[in-house]
Amino acid sequence: MSIASALAAITAKVGTDSGLDAKLRFDCGADGSIFIDGTAIPNTVSAADGPADCTIKITLDDLEAMLAGDLKPTAAFMSGRLKAEGDIAVAMRLSRVI
Repeated sequence: MSIASALAAITAKVGTDSGLDAKLRFDCGADGSIFIDGTAIPNTVSAADGPADCTIKITLDDLEAMLAGDLKPTAAFMSGRLKAEGDIAVAMRLSRVI
């Protein structure tokens, strides 16, 4: 999966109102990043690199597994495959979206 494919998949999952009520960024290192603005209605998803309430550091492969339902966000966090920086409450709301 490319970052563009992940961006499209997250956009479809987020929809117009994710209930996230925050700005969240997936940082996939050299593969790129995905920014979700859950404060805007409709919510927006882009490849922008803006300030976020929470930044999720994850590999593109693990993000792909999460989007496919093969990796649960909580399990990824507990195993160290997902690292959250910033407001952890925002990361916990991620399960509503992904």
